[in-house]
Amino acid sequence: MAYKLKDMFAADSEEQRELQFGRAANDPLTEAFPRKRVVHAGVRGEVVPPAEAQETWLRIMNTPAKKGEVQAAYIHIPFCKTKCLYCGFFQNAAHQSAEDDYVEALIEEIEASADAPRLKGGLIHAVFIGGGTPTSLSAENAARVLSTLCRVLPLANDYELTLEGRIHDLVPEKIEAWLANGVNRISLGVQSFDTKVRQSQGRIETREEVLERLKLLKSYEQCSVVLDLIYGLPGQSMEVWQHDLDDLIASGIDGADFYQLNVFEGSDLNKRIAEGKLAPAATTKEQAKMYAFAHDYMKKRGWRQLSMCHWASSNRERSLYNALAKKGVPMFPFGSSAGGFLEGYAVMLHRVLQPYAMLVASNQKPIMGLVRQSEIQPFSNCAVNMLEKGWMDVSRLTAMDERLEDLRWLYELWAERGLVDFNGVQYELTVAGKFWEVNIAQTTVECIQYLLTGENEMSVERIAAQDKKHGEAKEKMHGVGMNGVPSIEMMQRMQKMAKGGMPSLKVLKEFAKEVGIQGMPTMEDMRRLQKMMEERKIEEK
Repeated sequence: MAYKLKDMFAADSEEQRELQFGRAANDPLTEAFPRKRVVHAGVRGEVVPPAEAQETWLRIMNTPAKKGEVQAAYIHIPFCKTKCLYCGFFQNAAHQSAEDDYVEALIEEIEASADAPRLKGGLIHAVFIGGGTPTSLSAENAARVLSTLCRVLPLANDYELTLEGRIHDLVPEKIEAWLANGVNRISLGVQSFDTKVRQSQGRIETREEVLERLKLLKSYEQCSVVLDLIYGLPGQSMEVWQHDLDDLIASGIDGADFYQLNVFEGSDLNKRIAEGKLAPAATTKEQAKMYAFAHDYMKKRGWRQLSMCHWASSNRERSLYNALAKKGVPMFPFGSSAGGFLEGYAVMLHRVLQPYAMLVASNQKPIMGLVRQSEIQPFSNCAVNMLEKGWMDVSRLTAMDERLEDLRWLYELWAERGLVDFNGVQYELTVAGKFWEVNIAQTTVECIQYLLTGENEMSVERIAAQDKKHGEAKEKMHGVGMNGVPSIEMMQRMQKMAKGGMPSLKVLKEFAKEVGIQGMPTMEDMRRLQKMMEERKIEEK
C-alpha cells in the first residue's frame, strides 16, 4: 500500500496538524508553529529484554569494526559543584571521595573494552567528555582519565577530544593537566556574560572574571575554545543579548553554541518564575527574534554557521563530535549516564552510581537500557544530518527508498510558508526555518515513518513552559514507554536509592513493574521519574 502525506495531513486534528505541519503565518519566524515540541528529533526503538542485554552487548563488541568506518566516543562525568536553575542534567554534587571512587570505576570500564574487536579494530575520530561538569575533576583525576582514553582508544591522527566544563575551573594546574593529556578542544558553559543574569541562575563569576579566565585559557594557544550561550534567560533583554554577543566576539574564542532556553515544567527555574522570585523567561516568540538577531549579527562579522546552533570564527574549530553524533555514527559510551549507538542499538548506561560501580566491578557493561533501533533509523539519521546543516535534499532519501519522494509535498508546503527556499537541487532553511529546525526535523522523521510503515506517531515533550500561564493543565507525555504513574512511596524509595540508601537493582525492577514496564526502566523512563519527583516535591521518610 502506498501512503501519502496528504492523507496523513487530512487525518490529523487541527491541533495536531499545527504541531506537526505548522501553519500559514504573516511572520513565520515567530508563528510558523505553536511552539517547539521536542528537544531532539528522532524515532523510537524497541527495548531489549534486560536478560539479553549483556549477551547482545558482548556480541556487538566482538564484531570487528568495518574498515574505514568513522567512529566516536562519549564519556560522562556525573558531578557538578553547583546546580544551575535551568539545568535538567544535575545528578551528583561533587566531593572528592565520590569522585575518586567514580574515576576508579570509569577507568576499569574503559580498560575492559581495550581488546574488544569492535573498538580496537577501528579508529575513533572524536571524543566528547560531558556531564555534569567534567572540569570539576581534580587535575590528578582528569589526567588519569585522559591518559587512559589516549592509551586505550584507537584515536585517529586528526582526532578531536573535547572537554566540557565551567569557567570556575580555568586555573593553570587543571588547564595544563588537560592539555598535557590529549585535550584539543574545550567547551565552556558561559551561558551569559552579564553578571546579574549569570548569578541569578547559579553561576558564580562576574563578567570581568569570565573574560579574564578566558584570556588565561587562550594564552596557551593549544586548543579550540568554544563557548555556550543561552538566549531567553530571565532578565536577558535583547540589549543584554547583544552585549553577550559583543563580549563573545571580543573574547577571541574559536567557536560558539547558541541554545534556546527551554523551561521544563516542574523545574527549579519554572518554580522560581511562578513564585515571582525571578522575572519571566523570554517566550518562544521573543526567543525567535533573539535567534534571528544573533544569526544576522554573526554573519555580518564573518563567522561560519556549522549547524543550527553552532558557529566558528576560525579553522581550528570543527565541531566534529557534534556533526558525527547528528550523523548517527557508531558511538562508544563510557561512564554513568553515558549514551551511545552501535550496530543498530542505542545504549544508556546506569544513571545511579551504585549499580554502575557494582556492574563494572563484576566485569559487566553497566547497561541500564538497550534499545534496538527502528528500521527507519538510517533514514532518520540521513534527514536529521542534512537539516542540522541547514538544508534538505529529498533525492538523497528517495535514493534509499523511492516512496520518500512524497516528502517533496511537505517541503513545498513549507516553502509556501517561508520556512525553506528551493534552489533547484535542495531546500535551504530560511532564518525562520533554522529557528524551527527541530520541529521540521521531527515532522520529517514522522513523515518518513508514515510513508514507510503507515504509522503516525507524533512526539510531544513537556518543554517551552515559558509559553504557558501558571496553573495551566500539564499535557500528556507521548512516547516515553511508561503505562502508569509511580506512587509517592515508590518515588520516595527511588530517591533514597539514588543516594545509595537501598539495594538499587531490586528497587529499579519494582519501579518498572509498578508503572507497567517490561524489564528495567529505560533512559526516557528515568527522566520522566526525575521530573515527577521534582514536580511533587517529595519528602524523604
